[in-house]
Amino acid sequence: MVLATVVKVEGSSYRRPGARMLVTQDGQMTGAISGGCLEGDALKKAILAIHQRKNRLVSYDTNTDEGSAIGLQLGCSGIVHILFEYVDLERRDHPIALLRRLLQQREEALLITSFSTDKQREQIGTRLLIADSEKKTSALESQLQILEEHINIAKTKRQSVLALIEEEGQRNEVLIEYLAPTVHLVVVGAGNDAQPVVEMAHLLGWEITVVDGRPSHVNATRFPQASQLIVAPATEIVTKISIDRWTVFVLMTHNYSYDLTVLKELMHSATIYIGSLGPKAKLLRMFDDIHQAGITITESQKDKIYGPVGLDIGAETSAEIALAIIAEIKAVLSDRPGVPLKFLTTKIHAENPIII
Repeated sequence: MVLATVVKVEGSSYRRPGARMLVTQDGQMTGAISGGCLEGDALKKAILAIHQRKNRLVSYDTNTDEGSAIGLQLGCSGIVHILFEYVDLERRDHPIALLRRLLQQREEALLITSFSTDKQREQIGTRLLIADSEKKTSALESQLQILEEHINIAKTKRQSVLALIEEEGQRNEVLIEYLAPTVHLVVVGAGNDAQPVVEMAHLLGWEITVVDGRPSHVNATRFPQASQLIVAPATEIVTKISIDRWTVFVLMTHNYSYDLTVLKELMHSATIYIGSLGPKAKLLRMFDDIHQAGITITESQKDKIYGPVGLDIGAETSAEIALAIIAEIKAVLSDRPGVPLKFLTTKIHAENPIII
C-alpha cells in the first residue's frame, strides 16, 4: 500500500494539507486528495512507489501547460505537493498504524510528517503521533525538542502548522497536523425521521449512536449505519455514553417528557451542541419546566442548545430536515455561520496550516 497525503499547497486547491488517499497494489483507492482531477495520475505514482518501496514527493502545478497535459485543468491556480508513502507493515510505526491508534484513543492529537520539496532528497514521511496518552520514548526526544515551539502553537490554536526546520544538517519542511476525534452523533429518538439523519451522518464518516426507550424501534435493521444502539429510559442515557466536546446530540423522540429528561442531564455535560426537534415554543416550554424544577439554566448552557434544530433552508420532508440538521452541526463544530459562500468577504478556507 501507499498513503498519498497532501502536505503543502501554494495558492488554491480543492483539498487542503492533511487530505489523504490510500492506494493498494491492485489499484484500489480509498479517500481523495482532490476533487477527482489528480487521482488518475496519482494512482500511477502510487503504484510506482509501491514497486520502489520508497517515499516520493510529487508536485502538481495547475498553472502550467504540463498540468493541463495530464488532464488536471483544476482551475485552482495553485501548486499541490503530495507525499506518497510506502506502507511497510513490518514497521510498528507505519502511518496507518499511527492513524489507527488515533482512532482508538479518541482524543486530540498531532501527526507529524516530514518532507522536502527537493525531489532528490530522502522523504522521511509520517513518523510521530503526539497525544496526551502517548508515552514519549528517548529516541524521539531530540525531534520533539526541535519541534517543541511549533507543537505548542498547534496544540494551543487547535490548528495545523507547516514549519521549515533544520534536521541533521538538512532543511526539511514539517507538517504538524492537528487532528480532532471523529464527530460522535447521538440521535435520541428512533423514529422514521431519524433514519435520514443517521444515513447522512454516516456519509460524513461520523460515529453514530441511536438511543430510544422502544426496543421495537432501536435495531440494526432500521439503523444499519449506527455504531451503537441503546435501549434505555431517559434517565440512564448520559451514564451509558462517554461525552466529550466532539459528541453532539439531537433530541427527536417526539416524546416531550423523554426529551426534557435527557436535556436536563445533558446541560451539564461537555457537549457543545444539543439540537431539539420541534417548534421554538416547545424549547421555551422545556426551559420553563426546568426552571420550575428548581434548576438554573445559564446563558452558556442555553448557547449550546439549538431549537428549532437545523439551518433555515426551507426544509419540509424528513430528508430535507436531516440535511438542515447535519449542516447546522457541521457549521457549529467548525465555528462557521452557515451562510452562502457568495456572501463571504474572506477566503473560503481559513489559513490552515499556519505557516511558520
